[in-house]
Amino acid sequence: MKSLQKGFTLIELMIVIAIIGILAAIAIPQYQNYIARSQMSRVVAEAGSLKTPVETCMLDGKTQLGQDTAKCQLGATGSNLIDGGVQDGGTAIPDKTGVPQVVMKDDGTATITATFGNNAATTLKGKKVIWTRNEAGSWSCSTDAETKYAATGCPKGTASAGGGGTN
Repeated sequence: MKSLQKGFTLIELMIVIAIIGILAAIAIPQYQNYIARSQMSRVVAEAGSLKTPVETCMLDGKTQLGQDTAKCQLGATGSNLIDGGVQDGGTAIPDKTGVPQVVMKDDGTATITATFGNNAATTLKGKKVIWTRNEAGSWSCSTDAETKYAATGCPKGTASAGGGGTN
């Protein structure tokens, strides 16, 4: 009598499950690194978007933030990846969002600091992206996150000091 095979044996199913497990063990960390790198690029761009209003304020001689006509109004929008409240007294932002923090000095220097928080990847929380303007008006970017997450044009460096590549 001839018997027909119907379905898979237990060992065949176990082999398939093992293969899926191995692939998942490789793919999940790679996906998490990809997410962290994309969030880094996004925050570099979001913080960098404040360079224009900061530059405009500095050229107009406004180094204090506020809503008065004699003060700088940044108009920053909230990001769910950043910690930090609105500094210029502008429109309130929703909960679980933040904006980059700006410091402008009378000597022509400025810093824009974005601190990762809220919905940022766990490996980035608490890390910073800092755009720094020198007296000559040149901007540079740096981060204190791991090198593998650093965005092009914003290398790992001492984020508290500013340094980095010019943009």
